Amino acid sequence: MTNSNKPVLRIRRAVIFLLFTLIVQAGHPQPSPIRVNRAGHPEDENRVAFPQRENTLRLLTYNIHHGEGMDGKINIERIGKLIIDISPDAAGLQEVDSVTARSGGIDIMQQLSARTGMYATFGSSIPHDGGRYGNGVLTREKPLSTRKITLPGSEEARSALIVELDKYIIVNTHLSLHGAERLESLRIITGAVDAYDKPVFLLGDLNDTPDSAPLTLLRDAWQILTDPSLPTSPSVDPLSTIDYILGYTARGQTYAKYATRVVDDSEASDHRPVFADIRLKTPSAGVMRTIPYLQSPGSDEMTVMWLTGVPARSWVEYGTDPGEMKRVRTFVEGKMVANNTINRIRLTGLQPGTQYCYRVVSQEITRYSAYYKEFGDTVRSGIKTFTTLNDRPDDFRVIIYNDIHRNTQLFEKLHAHVDDKPCDLVIFNGDCFDDTESESDILDRLTIYTSRIRSDETPSIFIRGNHETRGEYSLRLWDYLGKINGRSYGAFSLGGVRFVLLDCGEDKPDDHRVYYDMNDFTRHRIDQAEFLKQELESEEFIKAGKRVLIHHIPLFGMASDEYVPCADLWQPVLKDAPFNVTLNAHTHRFRVIEKGEAGNNFPVVIGGGNKESDGTVMMLEKKGETLTLTAFDAAGEKLLEKTL
Repeated sequence: MTNSNKPVLRIRRAVIFLLFTLIVQAGHPQPSPIRVNRAGHPEDENRVAFPQRENTLRLLTYNIHHGEGMDGKINIERIGKLIIDISPDAAGLQEVDSVTARSGGIDIMQQLSARTGMYATFGSSIPHDGGRYGNGVLTREKPLSTRKITLPGSEEARSALIVELDKYIIVNTHLSLHGAERLESLRIITGAVDAYDKPVFLLGDLNDTPDSAPLTLLRDAWQILTDPSLPTSPSVDPLSTIDYILGYTARGQTYAKYATRVVDDSEASDHRPVFADIRLKTPSAGVMRTIPYLQSPGSDEMTVMWLTGVPARSWVEYGTDPGEMKRVRTFVEGKMVANNTINRIRLTGLQPGTQYCYRVVSQEITRYSAYYKEFGDTVRSGIKTFTTLNDRPDDFRVIIYNDIHRNTQLFEKLHAHVDDKPCDLVIFNGDCFDDTESESDILDRLTIYTSRIRSDETPSIFIRGNHETRGEYSLRLWDYLGKINGRSYGAFSLGGVRFVLLDCGEDKPDDHRVYYDMNDFTRHRIDQAEFLKQELESEEFIKAGKRVLIHHIPLFGMASDEYVPCADLWQPVLKDAPFNVTLNAHTHRFRVIEKGEAGNNFPVVIGGGNKESDGTVMMLEKKGETLTLTAFDAAGEKLLEKTL
C-alpha cells in the first residue's frame, strides 16, 4: 500500500466507525436523568428491593462485563437498575468500558451516573478498541480525591482505583489471571493504603478462591466482609467465589457486619453483584453528641441526661468522693436500656443538700444481635459535680426564662446579664421550644441552652408552654427532657421556699378546629386542680417560709375577650392560697400586677417576649430571710427589683 492511499483509508475507517457508533447508540438511547431523594438515593416505585439497617454503610462490588449480558447484548440500563435496586453508598465496578467500539462508543460510567444519581470515577487500565478499559467507582457523596496505582499484569495491564470519601476509602481492582501477580498486587495495595487514617475497603474481582495463597495473605491485614462460601461466578449456576469486599484491619480497625448477599441475577453480566452492609466504628470524638444535662432535681434524686451520636450502652459513675464512685445503669424489666442515643440515668437515694461528683460513660454498639454484640470505643466525660435540693433555709439563686421561641441570640444576650455567678437552678417557663416538627427543632435549641447554662453542673427544669404542645415531634419532647416526678407539673422545696410548677397546655379550647379533635387539656387541668388542692394542704407547703407559683399562661390580667384556659379550674383553688408571687409568660409583654389589681391574691409578674425590644430574664435570689425577684431586659436594664 502506497503512502498516498493512507489518508483516504483513514477517512474511510473513521466514517465506518462513526456509522457503527450511530447504529449501536440508536439501540441504546441516552438515559434521561432520574429523580433522587434528599438522601441522594433514586426515587423508586414505592418499593425497597434490599432493605438496609439504619446507620449502616452499604458497599457493592460488581464485575459488569463491559455491560454485556448473558444474552450477548450491551445493556447499561439493566446494570443501572440493579444498582438502583441494591442502593449502595459506594459501588466498585470492574471490566468497565469507556467509549470503546464494542460497547457502542458510550461512556459507561457517565451513563450509570446519570441513571443512579451517583458520582462516577473511572480508572483506565488499558487502551482498548478505540477507547479505554478499566475500573469504575460510583459513590453517593462527592469524592475528596482519587488516584490510580498500577499493578502487575503480564498479559493485560492491571490497576487499582482509590477513591477517598469523607469517612472512608474505597479501593477497587480487578487482579491478574496469574497467581504470582495477584499475590504481588495485594502486597502493593496493602502497602498503598497503610498511610490512610480512615477505614479502607477493598472491592473487586480478585480472581482467586477463599483458600488461595493471595487470600490467605490478605487475612493478615484485611477482614473479609462478604460471605466466602457464596459463589459469585459465573452468573449462571455460579461455582466459584472470586468477588469480595474486605476491610483493612492492620491498624486496629474493626467492622461490624450486618448483612451480606450475592444478588441472584444471571442475565446482566457473567458475574453476580455482591454487597455488604457494615457499621463503622465511630472515632471517640464522635461518640458524645451533647454534654450531660441535669434534669428532674430533687432532695434525694437527680436525673442525668445526654445524647450520643451513635447507638451505645451508657451509665453514670457517681459518689461524694471522686476516687470512690459507683456505677448506675438503667434497666427496664430486667433488660438494660442500650443501643439507643438518648440516655437517661436516674440517681436515687441521695442525701439532701449534698454535693456529688459524677461522670457519664458511653460505649458505642456497632452490632446488636440476639447472641452476639460488637462494641466501639468507650468514652468518659470529665468529672463534674451537682448538689441536691434541700428544704433547709439556705441561700440560693434561680434563673427563669420564657418565650425564647427560636430566638437563641436573644437567649445569649439575656443570659450574659445573669451569668456573673453560679446559680442553683434554671427554669424555662414555656415556649422555649417552638412548634417542634423534627428532632433538629429540639436539638438545635437544647444544645444551646444546656451548654450556655453549664447544665452538666446546673440542673434545669422545662415547663411546657402552648407552643411546646404543637408539631409532629411534640410528643417526643419529653424523650429529651426530664419531668417532675414523672409528670409535666409538680412541686419541690429549695432553701425553705416551696416551688409549685403547672402545665397550662394549649391557649385555645380543646374543640377548636386547629386541634382536629386530638386534644384534651381540660382533663389535664382538672388533674392539676386536684394536685393543687393536695399541695396546698401538704406539710411541705404549709411549713415553707416562702411560696412561688410558676406557669406559662397567666390566670390574671388577661383581656376580657381572651380565652384563659385554666382560670375556671384553678382560680377557685388559688383564691386564698398564700403564694408570695406567681411568675408567668405568654403575652410577650413584661408586666407587674400587684396583689388585688386583677382579683389576684398574690403579685403576678409576667415575662416579656422573643424580640430583643421586649425580652426578659428573671432571677429569684434568697439571702437569709429575704427573697428578691429581679428582672432584666436584653440591654441589661433592671426592670424590676422586688422583695417578696
